[in-house]
Amino acid sequence: MTERTIVHLLRHGEVHNPDGVLYGRLPDFHLSDLGREMAQRAAESTEGRDISVVTASPLDRAQETAEPTAELHGVPIGTDDDLIEAGNIFEGETVGVGDGILKQPKLWRYLYNPFKPSWGEPYEEIAQRMQRAVDRARHQARGHEALLVSHQSPIWILRLALENRRFVHDPRNRQCSLASITSLMYDGDDLSAIVYTEPCADLVARSSKGVGA
Repeated sequence: MTERTIVHLLRHGEVHNPDGVLYGRLPDFHLSDLGREMAQRAAESTEGRDISVVTASPLDRAQETAEPTAELHGVPIGTDDDLIEAGNIFEGETVGVGDGILKQPKLWRYLYNPFKPSWGEPYEEIAQRMQRAVDRARHQARGHEALLVSHQSPIWILRLALENRRFVHDPRNRQCSLASITSLMYDGDDLSAIVYTEPCADLVARSSKGVGA
């Protein structure tokens, strides 16, 4: 019988961000109260699963999202820099039309190539580092399950790569809501299925930030 390993990619919960900035890799952005509720709910959705590895991006919001799952399964939280948020030149800026990037001509020069993208870390590099993180977790948890906490863009870019789809996309259409789980099923070393679930769908509906936060 082929050995099955599952790697779950959990997006972090809602972040406390009253000023509406693009926080990216900036430090000291923590989960909101609702975000902590999302992290707890996501952990509860893994109850009874064979999770032997929990690893998170080094950013505060990812580490905090990992805590309830690690506690539930009695495993330490590992840290993997390859799970970090995508690099973005607009960190610290507001992103709303009219009062954000589009109102600042000095920033337009970064928008010339959406295929790369020109405003941040290349999609290809994001996919490669995320695949490295998944491969490490898969070998650590071989025959069991691993949960990796990362961010919307890296999780979605990896999924596009695994499904042999184009990287260029509308961020509003990403299937990767707050505290959602994208599960990669491996039979031996072969990826056999990708399953997407939203254990916090009702909590996301309460969030003013929605899927793009």
